[in-house]
Amino acid sequence: MMSNNLSYNQVYDEINQHKGKLLTPFQHKTLLKYLQTNLQREYRCRIEIMLLADAGKYQSQICEIVGCSQEMVRYWIAIAEAGLAHKWNSRPIGRLKTVNNQFLVRLQELVKHSPHEYGYAFGCWTAQWLSKHLAQEFGIKVSDRHINRLLKKMGLSTKSTSTVCD
Repeated sequence: MMSNNLSYNQVYDEINQHKGKLLTPFQHKTLLKYLQTNLQREYRCRIEIMLLADAGKYQSQICEIVGCSQEMVRYWIAIAEAGLAHKWNSRPIGRLKTVNNQFLVRLQELVKHSPHEYGYAFGCWTAQWLSKHLAQEFGIKVSDRHINRLLKKMGLSTKSTSTVCD
């Protein structure tokens, strides 16, 4: 979201010239290179904020040009001032993804085998026991409701039709 007063080309021309207020020439060049790639909007904003601050723009001007909050601008200017501009992508956007592919493969593997094979006294998995077992293996706590959602997404269930539960 760009201000009506400045065109994208005008802004790009300003940030393309290294003024050196916050960033080293290397940081400036690197951020410009990343800006030319296909980035999520949030990451693009982070880079634009640091480059515009480096070009001497005020916080209020940056907010208007980039279309973001003053808090966000203050935060990323502070990051640039601390010499940490390279960390623009180190803070992931959105909620943390706790369940990875390895977790899903293991969940699928567990459901396809009897709990007896893993030392349990019962014969059929419940979402609650799958959650506990996976928490021990991966250190990731997932609710039994989410386990059921994941199983459903994979076309699986804790309700086995081929075996009788003890």
